[in-house]
Amino acid sequence: MANIDLHCGDAIKLFKKIDNSSIDVIISDPPYNLGKNYGNNHDLKSYDKYIDFTWSWLSEAKRVLKPTGTIYVFMGVRFISYLYDILERRLGMYFNSWIVWHYTQGLGKTKGFSSRHDDILMFTKSDNFVFNLDDVRVPQKYYRAKNNMRGANPGDVWKFSHVHYCNPNRQNHPTQKPEGLIERMVLASSNENDIVLDPFSGSGTTLRVCQQLNRNAVGFELNPEYITMINLRLNEPFKGFDSIEPKMKRVPNDLRKPEIRHSYLKKHIKWFLKNHEGSTDEFKKVVKEKYGDDVFNVVEQYNESGT
Repeated sequence: MANIDLHCGDAIKLFKKIDNSSIDVIISDPPYNLGKNYGNNHDLKSYDKYIDFTWSWLSEAKRVLKPTGTIYVFMGVRFISYLYDILERRLGMYFNSWIVWHYTQGLGKTKGFSSRHDDILMFTKSDNFVFNLDDVRVPQKYYRAKNNMRGANPGDVWKFSHVHYCNPNRQNHPTQKPEGLIERMVLASSNENDIVLDPFSGSGTTLRVCQQLNRNAVGFELNPEYITMINLRLNEPFKGFDSIEPKMKRVPNDLRKPEIRHSYLKKHIKWFLKNHEGSTDEFKKVVKEKYGDDVFNVVEQYNESGT
């Protein structure tokens, strides 16, 4: 059973209470300094103060990470270059990936191009770090028994929809992140019972994901109203994560041999849809349309037995 340890207060002060080299992964969605209203505070500092704030919390983040640890940081376009400079040049951390979170809806513009992505920097504390590729592979378009039947590397462009206001899991928070997005980070960079730290917990997405993936988690949050909201969310029944990358439901096009098809499709559900109950029905529908009722029944049997 995962232990979730949530604290209310200023992130930099709370960091001081964390032991050196004790955290496996940090997943952070700090304020972008765009003037958003977070209830008891506004995300708007002068340029110099924002850079100082970023340096302060990132310095603490490096201190508390284990030598094998990883940090993921969400950031908007205005400050991401400064963030990169702090992590690589000033803190001496190891750059791994510049991830692009691509979404289908964003700000509308009449002059210039509308934003359709956020950036996520992935750095490690050393060149020896945890990365569980098999836990985050994505289905390939064509089945190849001798070439990664388990799936392909997801790459650094991730397509997840925003958590829209009609989504039953939508919280009263202006920058809620999709659970499927955080799920990939947690699975890739930690193992069960590891400790994940979210210094800007917001709506509690990272804590909720860790709770369901059997990772221990520590969260910091400045707004006491969000603390209450997160605790309510953590006590809700789990019915699957609220988002999934569309390709996870992809059915390979060349599964004509029944013995290969049945074996693969059962494993597909286990590998790619384990925490996405709502997407399993969509997957089964595509399977039925592509390969017929017999395959649909096999998939049904897997859901009932779990083997």
